[in-house]
Amino acid sequence: MKQAQSESFPAGVASELKTYVYRLIDPRNGETFYVGKGKGNRVFSHIRAEQHLEEGDDLDNKIKRIHEIGLAGFEVAHVIHRHGMDEATAFEVEAALIDAYPGLTNIAGGTGGSDYGVMHAKEIIRRYAAEPAVFRHKALLISVNRSATERSLYDATRYAWKINKSKANEAEVILATMQGLIVGAFVADDWLEATAANFPGRTEGDGVPGRLGFVGEEAPDDIKSLYVGKRVPDEYRKPGAANPIKYTWGK
Repeated sequence: MKQAQSESFPAGVASELKTYVYRLIDPRNGETFYVGKGKGNRVFSHIRAEQHLEEGDDLDNKIKRIHEIGLAGFEVAHVIHRHGMDEATAFEVEAALIDAYPGLTNIAGGTGGSDYGVMHAKEIIRRYAAEPAVFRHKALLISVNRSATERSLYDATRYAWKINKSKANEAEVILATMQGLIVGAFVADDWLEATAANFPGRTEGDGVPGRLGFVGEEAPDDIKSLYVGKRVPDEYRKPGAANPIKYTWGK
């Protein structure tokens, strides 16, 4: 069943909203399943996308949820959580809400969440009490999230990134970071395309086009002791930065 609700704001309303952050709610259980940011009628765009599905289309989890709600005879609830904001403020509000609602169907996390997202008070103390790292090597910083480390820190760090291969090959050490703290150090033997052949068990089909992963090992103890447990210096942690890859050398 298709959603039968309004797909747009009345004339004049959208301009009053400016940039806003919204939530999509499943009326069957009251659960927020998606958080987004936008202008105009962006909040309704997901319903329109579901309405124009063709048989056999691949569905992401968000569209699947919307489709299931419609089939059950209900309509997705749209909540404008905060409006009248500029882009920078909206990014911060969106990121905070993504942290606040676990289990969302969002593919990407909130902007800046890897460094400034939700943390236990003890983690805050551990991070900001740690001394900043002093880079004595060409270090490639890769921000990993907690869920990715359920496999292993090595696997979470090495796969799979949008990265320039020639630049990555210059790295003398690869440092895994988690919310601003360096938690692991690795040395890459080679960077490879993120295919099933190169990374057995990590991917299916053709892999992750346009992304690379590395094959390597844990860094020697003398290198680990320089970095692991240290804080990423402030110059490499800019609020709102979305790229999980940072270089400590060159530009």
